[in-house]
Amino acid sequence: MLLALMSGFIVAFFVPWLYRQLGERAVWWVALLPALLFVYFLGFVPQVTAGHSLLFYYDWIPSLGISLDIRLDGLSLLFALLITGIGTLVVVYAGSYLSGHVDQRKLVMYLCAFMGAMLGVVLANNIMAMFVFWELTSITSYMLIGFHHEQEKSRKSALQGLFVTVGGGLALMAGVILLGQIAGTYQLDQIVRQGTEIQQHSLFLPMMLLVLAGAFTKSAQVPFHFWLPNAMAAPTPVSSFLHSATMVKAGIYLMARLQPVMAGDSTWTMLLVGVGALTMLVGSVMAVTSTDLKRILAYTTVASLGTLTLLIGIGTEAALIAAMVFLLAHALYKGALFMAAGTVDHETGTKDIRQLSGLRRSMPQTAIFMSLAALALAGIPPVFGFIAKEAMLEGLLTSPWQSALLFVGVVSSICLAACAGLVAIKPFWGEVITTPKEAHEAPFAMRVGFSLLASLGLIFGLIPSLVSPLITAAASSISGYTVDPIALSLWHGFNLPLLLSAVALAGGYLLFKRWGRLAPKAILAKPLLNYGPEKGYDLFMQGLVIFSKWLTGRVQNGYLSNYILTIFITTIVLVGYTIATRVGWYGTLDFSGVEVYEILISGIIIAVVSYACITSQRLGAVAAIGALGFSMALIYVFFSAPDLAITQILIETLTVIMLVFVLFKLPRFQRLSSSDVRWRDAFVAIVFGGMMTLLVMTVTQFAEPDRISDYLIENSYVIAKGRNIVNVILVDYRALDTLGELFVLALAAIGVTAMIKLEKNKS
Repeated sequence: MLLALMSGFIVAFFVPWLYRQLGERAVWWVALLPALLFVYFLGFVPQVTAGHSLLFYYDWIPSLGISLDIRLDGLSLLFALLITGIGTLVVVYAGSYLSGHVDQRKLVMYLCAFMGAMLGVVLANNIMAMFVFWELTSITSYMLIGFHHEQEKSRKSALQGLFVTVGGGLALMAGVILLGQIAGTYQLDQIVRQGTEIQQHSLFLPMMLLVLAGAFTKSAQVPFHFWLPNAMAAPTPVSSFLHSATMVKAGIYLMARLQPVMAGDSTWTMLLVGVGALTMLVGSVMAVTSTDLKRILAYTTVASLGTLTLLIGIGTEAALIAAMVFLLAHALYKGALFMAAGTVDHETGTKDIRQLSGLRRSMPQTAIFMSLAALALAGIPPVFGFIAKEAMLEGLLTSPWQSALLFVGVVSSICLAACAGLVAIKPFWGEVITTPKEAHEAPFAMRVGFSLLASLGLIFGLIPSLVSPLITAAASSISGYTVDPIALSLWHGFNLPLLLSAVALAGGYLLFKRWGRLAPKAILAKPLLNYGPEKGYDLFMQGLVIFSKWLTGRVQNGYLSNYILTIFITTIVLVGYTIATRVGWYGTLDFSGVEVYEILISGIIIAVVSYACITSQRLGAVAAIGALGFSMALIYVFFSAPDLAITQILIETLTVIMLVFVLFKLPRFQRLSSSDVRWRDAFVAIVFGGMMTLLVMTVTQFAEPDRISDYLIENSYVIAKGRNIVNVILVDYRALDTLGELFVLALAAIGVTAMIKLEKNKS
């Protein structure tokens, strides 16, 4: 299971090598990974649908309570099957869509890593591990959205998506830490059993708000919805994967997973219901007023994400079942619609529906299966999308605010039905219009994905019993109790949901027929968006750039003396204030144990430092600095640290030699500051030195009876098998710190090597 979880990253690492060996045929071998994973996860369906929840334990950072435990229940299995199943079709589609593209291998590599990150989010049983994968989805989606990096629009859209989702991720990190502290564990299976206790905690409200900030930004809820339509700057394979089974569904997964913990809290319910309903309405209205195929579909995704959030917020059994049904239906038809829309764009050269008509003759298979997927979007029988819409309306009926929510649901359904007509009828029917490219049917690899997904929507609609057990298991996972087996069907008799569905379809048809006259008027209202959330984001980014320029000009002004002065003053204020207000100063001096040689060395240090500060002779200043270093080495020798003394002597000798080598290349000493500035600097230096002296004296007053040195002396050889205690501290006890230092040195070496090679190439 751990190999299945990490396989996406492993294969991503080898993708460039595969392309060097096999060329574009490598995409078929890469597609085997998600296909095999789909089959692997499919094997767990009998156990999970029987009511079992499978746990796999893997230690990661046990000292912090962080593990890579994997939990496979109805919810995570449903997501895993969608991610791997649709991922297989997307990889195959990408190979044909970007055939001949110089960077095809990069997109395939990013897709594999993206799939691995999303699997980590839905399978991780530890919320800290889940957060790591959560952030990896943001990073990999940034690379996917900005795939066409030579285009400014792609770069801007990628940065916008990254900024919004990572901003929410920072809030989520704080919320996850609070949740772990409240529950006393980071294990999700243990957290969900403590719902009542967690809600009674004083930190519950801030924790919940922070978690929702992460979920809302990830799943494009109002007012963070604007980044998702802009992400359409990505290639169509990315859009299809992003909208159907991954990225934007991560926030939905998080809210669904934590539903047992938050259920019953009024703030949770009101926020999810209110924000979800608003997002549902805004997304559907924006979709029907758009003219770009991918943008229409993007806004319908926003509306669908709002629907899922709304249903989870209602929290009744009917609403949670509806959320899972809608989740599956949306993944199938949205993946199909995006692939088909990308095919139309690829073969005609345009995504503007005003320039598309009569394509059914030149692209018959695309017309058939895109229309089939559009039936699901509109909620027309006999496809699975109709069952999802009926379930959604039934879920809204169980809400205390059913009248208002039914109104929002019907209005949204009207707009989505009209959008189905815009993407399936307008491009393929009517008179033939000349397109930028001569239209023709796409290659098989581009057609197989949307054909299969649209067909599955029809099959599940006709035989919903195929997925009913998995839907039941998923609903049980998020409800906190075992849900009775559900029986999905196309026909439930004449009831209110059926009537409302008919009203929505009729309204959608009328809106579609009048779209040609209404759309231009709606487009005239688009300038109002200049006052919306996206405009706020743009203003914030502009303000951030202006502030950064101002701060850089004031702080990063190129003078090292100013940097040091800023650090010293900041340290004096913060450390001095903290000690003065919380601890107090302890300045007792005791010279009883001071030796004569210590006084002499201290005098030498003071003398050479003073000389280095006042001399105008460069060689004299270098000599004084060297004398300072050798004096420090003497201190190390007298205090039984010969290894440090040797290191100090080597460093000082090398430094003096290098300075002498470049001495005659340096400019003459210049008076860049007035006497007042030098007296100010001297005052700050003296205060800083005095404060550090008092700080050391204060710290010694609070030394613990059991000194850490005793522990190190006793355990260095026993635990770390080393007799040199200093080396043991560096290599074992401070291993991560030393690793960081090694990384810095390696990075510096790489930089120096690159500069040397650059100079050789120039010469």
